[in-house]
Amino acid sequence: MNTATATLTRPARISREVRDLLTLALPIIIGQLATTAMSFVDAVMAGRVSPQDLAAVGLGNSIWIPVYLLMTGTLLATTPKVAQRYGAGKYSEIGPLVRQSLWLAVVVGITGALLLLCAEPVLHAMKVEPALIEPSMGGVGCGWATAIAMWVMMLGLAGWTRWGPAYQSSELFKRFDWPQWAVIKRVLGIGLPIGVAIFAESSIFAVIALLLGSLGATVVSGHQIALNVSSLVFMIPYSLSMAVTVRVGQALGRGEPREARFAAGVGMGTALAYACLSCSLMLVFREQIAAIYTPDPVVIHLASMLIVFSALFQFSDSIQVTAAGALRGYQDTRVTMLLTLFAYWGVGLPVGYALGLTDWLGEPSGPSGLWQGLIVGLSCAAGMLLVRLARSARRRIHADKALTRAL
Repeated sequence: MNTATATLTRPARISREVRDLLTLALPIIIGQLATTAMSFVDAVMAGRVSPQDLAAVGLGNSIWIPVYLLMTGTLLATTPKVAQRYGAGKYSEIGPLVRQSLWLAVVVGITGALLLLCAEPVLHAMKVEPALIEPSMGGVGCGWATAIAMWVMMLGLAGWTRWGPAYQSSELFKRFDWPQWAVIKRVLGIGLPIGVAIFAESSIFAVIALLLGSLGATVVSGHQIALNVSSLVFMIPYSLSMAVTVRVGQALGRGEPREARFAAGVGMGTALAYACLSCSLMLVFREQIAAIYTPDPVVIHLASMLIVFSALFQFSDSIQVTAAGALRGYQDTRVTMLLTLFAYWGVGLPVGYALGLTDWLGEPSGPSGLWQGLIVGLSCAAGMLLVRLARSARRRIHADKALTRAL
C-alpha cells in the first residue's frame, strides 16, 4: 500500500476506489450499451412487424452473441497484461503486446465468421420452425445494419487509438510487427479460457432459444424480449468487471496485492448495489418493458413473466461476472473456465431442461423452467468463483510476503 493510501480512513479508501472504478468503467459502459443497443433496436423494430420477425431476430442473436462473446472474451487476455505493464510503468512493452493481439484478433475474427456461416444447419438440427429460419428482409435487414455499425465502430476505434493523446506513450502503431507466435501463444493461453468461460454462459441462452424454437414464434418472441432486456442490464456489471480487471491488474503491476484484493472487493460491492437497483426496476416495470418491444398481449404476458426470473438472477449474475473480472486481473483463467463450464452446462442447463421440457420433476413448465435453470446455474457459478477469487487473492498476498522476507 502506498503512503497516500495508507493515510486514508477505510470509508475514504472505499469512496476513492469507487470513484476510480466508475471513472474507468463509465466509457466501457457507454460502449457496451451502445453495442447491445443495436440488438435492442433490432428487436423493437422486428417486434413491430410481427412475432415471427421478432422470433427470427431472436434466434439470429442467440447464435451471434455467444460467438461474438467467445471472440471478444478470447482477446480480453490483453487487458490484464496491459494493465500490469501500465501499473509497473513499462509503457514501451504495451505497443508490441497489442500488435500481437491484433494478429490474434484477425484469426479469431475469421474463425468466428466461419462458425456463423454454418449456423443454418444448427437451426434445422434443433427442429426450429422453418418459417423462422427464412424471414423476409425485415429480419435480415437488422443483421445488415448491425454488421455495418460494427465496421464503422472498428474504424473509429482504430483511428482513436492511433491518434488519441492517451495512447501516444504506448506507441501502439509506431511500427509494423509480424506475428510472434510465442507471444500470441501466451495471450491465447490466457484468453481462450476467458472466451470459453463467457461463451459457456451466453451459449446457455442460445441453447434455450433453440430448444424453444419448436414451440412456435410466440414463445420464442417472449424469450427474446426477456433475453434482450437481460443483455442490456447485464452490460453494466459486465463493464464493471472489465474495469475491475484493470484495477486489479494495475495494483498487481505496482506490487500491491492487498490493494488488488481491495479493488476486487469494492468492485463486488458496486456490482451488488447495481443489482439491487436493476432487480427492483425490472420487477416493478416488467409489463411496461415488454410492451416496448411488441403490441401482442400474449407475447407481453410471457415476456413479463420471464423478466421476473431475469430480475431474480441479477444478484448472482453480478457476483459471478465481477469475480470473473477480478480473476482475469490475476490472470487466473483456466480454473475459472472449468468452474463456469460445470456451473452452466453441468448444473444450470440440465436443471432447466428437466424443469422445462420433461416430466422428470413434475409437469413441464416450458420457458419458465428453463429460466429457473439459469438461476441455479448462475448461483452455482457465483459461489464457486467467489471461493476461487478469495484463494487467488490470498495466495498472491502470501507470495508477496514470502518475497519481502527473502529480501
